[in-house]
Amino acid sequence: MRRGSLVVAAASLAFGCEGAAPPSSAAQALGDRRPAETVAINSARRTAITAAVERVAPAVVTVQTAAVQRVAADPFEQFFGGRSAERAQSGIGSGFVVRQDGVVVTNAHVVSGATNVSVAMRDGTTYPARVVGVDEQNDLAVLKIDARGLPVAPLGRSDDLLVGEWAIAIGNPYGFLLGNTEPSVTAGVISATGRNLVGPAEGQGVYVDMIQTDASINPGNSGGPLVNAIGEVIGVNSSIYSPSGGSIGLGFAIPIGRAMRVAQDLLEHGAVRRPWVGILLQTPRVSNPREALNAGVIVRTVVPGSPAARAGVQPRDVLVRSRGRALRNVFDWEAELLDLRVGESVPLVVRRDGREIGLSVTVADLPEVSARKVEVLREMELVTLTPAIRLERGIRSPRGAVIYRVSDRVAQELAIQSGDVIVQINRTPIANAEEAARAIDYYAGRGPIRMFVERGGHVYSTDFSIQ
Repeated sequence: MRRGSLVVAAASLAFGCEGAAPPSSAAQALGDRRPAETVAINSARRTAITAAVERVAPAVVTVQTAAVQRVAADPFEQFFGGRSAERAQSGIGSGFVVRQDGVVVTNAHVVSGATNVSVAMRDGTTYPARVVGVDEQNDLAVLKIDARGLPVAPLGRSDDLLVGEWAIAIGNPYGFLLGNTEPSVTAGVISATGRNLVGPAEGQGVYVDMIQTDASINPGNSGGPLVNAIGEVIGVNSSIYSPSGGSIGLGFAIPIGRAMRVAQDLLEHGAVRRPWVGILLQTPRVSNPREALNAGVIVRTVVPGSPAARAGVQPRDVLVRSRGRALRNVFDWEAELLDLRVGESVPLVVRRDGREIGLSVTVADLPEVSARKVEVLREMELVTLTPAIRLERGIRSPRGAVIYRVSDRVAQELAIQSGDVIVQINRTPIANAEEAARAIDYYAGRGPIRMFVERGGHVYSTDFSIQ
């Protein structure tokens, strides 16, 4: 019978060699699992993926949040004088430890609006967490827990990724609905690098120059690490692109190089130092969105006195390369800005009148960062609106006071935010930060105050009083 001949052939291959030990019993020949054979099976099952997960998973954490929301009272209760009530809303995400003393990196949108944050380790140990800093533009946040000797995720590089190499997403999709704190693992490949995501996605950041992967990223994975085949973190899982809200194989991660630069700024300064070059770009006029991908980076305006102006950049120049990065569209330039550091000297190539010119631009802080601050009521800092700030931010008002910093309490009560421009207080026009401070001080305790601010090219008013 054919079946018998196959068994004999297999036996000949296994034991027919000279010096090979015969099976000790018929049971072993039929595949009885003994301890020695179990070790061999386990070795065969181990892969680069399992080794990578073992190396990184101990440092992956669950980020739990709670936010208090004010909700309207039931109409029936309102009839009897009921007032609005408060309701706690919980959220969950992922993160990973980058320092043994309890520094955790996650997404900004994971902790956005949270009044309480905690971090659960792989074994279930939970710590209260403090938000060190948030960078919404890059969708990154740094947390700190009071712990020592924690496992740290090994960090890799994000500037030499290979399309097609293994990519492993580790996190906590759907949180504790899956029954425990052990992180989940999904595997795929690096689908692309340098992706600019301009459609709807989970999270609210600016998604340019992203790592694309087909490793499944689901709700709750946000903030977890994207890992390569040797167990190094190469990105921070940040968003999915999906019409339905579930993973369809289009996941995106923030490159780890950028993430750690942001984390360093947040740890050292509590905020990210925004690189400023002083170039405003021309918006491409195209009928097909695909045309914008190769429309070029055309300089519309150069802010006087800016780093670009000092370097010799001129209106109508076309930006061609920056630090060796090819610039094909405005998204490429936005991605480059995210990677620049204040004080860095950047080689820039522009095309002017048909020829390429090499320039060197020294990156500076945003103009309002270095401007003199005027403190108001110890909860707000103002800077005078200058031509550089006005051009950089696209502000229509010729004069005013820019709100540089405002406490959360005042921002909520007055419905104002950083970046607003105070242009008038009651009947007093505001020309600079000092005038705004004097006007607020004068009207304090004298009755209601109406403040007019510009935001997004429109002027709004807010009414309040200071006792």
